[in-house]
Amino acid sequence: EALCDKTKADRWMPVDLYVGGAEHAVLHLLYARFYVKFLKDIGVVSFDEPFQRLFNQGTIYYQGAKMSKSRGNVINPDDLVREYGTDALRLYELFIGPPEVATEWDDHGIDGVFRFLSRVWRLVTDNWESNWPETVTVKRATHRLIYEVTERFDSFRFNTGIAQMMAYLNTISAEGDNKADRTSLAALIRLIAPMAPHIAEELWQMTGHTGSVFESGWPVYDPALLVEETVTIVIQINGRVKDRLEMPKGISKEKAFAAAREASSESLAGKEIVKEIYVPEKIVNFVVK
Repeated sequence: EALCDKTKADRWMPVDLYVGGAEHAVLHLLYARFYVKFLKDIGVVSFDEPFQRLFNQGTIYYQGAKMSKSRGNVINPDDLVREYGTDALRLYELFIGPPEVATEWDDHGIDGVFRFLSRVWRLVTDNWESNWPETVTVKRATHRLIYEVTERFDSFRFNTGIAQMMAYLNTISAEGDNKADRTSLAALIRLIAPMAPHIAEELWQMTGHTGSVFESGWPVYDPALLVEETVTIVIQINGRVKDRLEMPKGISKEKAFAAAREASSESLAGKEIVKEIYVPEKIVNFVVK
């Protein structure tokens, strides 16, 4: 007897997010808004906007022209899926650039994303059974990653979120001896799941978890672990960079000068220090003659 079930309409509407091209503003978007406002006016629904948020994605170009079926310059996704897998294609489409900006398709760009996913796979499979103990370095890097990815995904900066994951693997390799504890590995799997669901789901099952990775919840970072305990201070002599030192955050000027003098003792040998300049937690500069 009713045009629609108002209870169900209120349950499912308005839509959280509308994603479409700017060219839809006078087509789908206009029609949807008109009809909803009309239905609100006659008392059928209780809301007057069909969408809570609008996001216009950018255009993909290929060899300088807008990619479109009518031009015949589209890329067949089936070919890429056969060679690289669905997850690599999905990830590359998100990594190619800011989603709201026009972007040029690179035929070889997917290669780097495929290598990244391969590194994730090896990191998890090579380390899980070893059950390495948690280290401060890896723990801090993991919580920093959770924070960075969460912040970027919330603001639709998927490309920079993925870049943070790539940087995380480099940190594990350089500072963690390519070893990671199970808690950190599980967090990484959950972070890549929205973009690489097949690989994430398989890794989740392989590592002994029950249920789907998508039922495990989003990882949560500890704000206390985001605070850096050290800073990198550049050591200069007459304005020329000679060294870089890791020093405790909040170090005093006197202690910074002392550490810098010791580290630069060979370069300062036989020279008179005319002036010492300290830019807190950034630069120590010795003016010598």
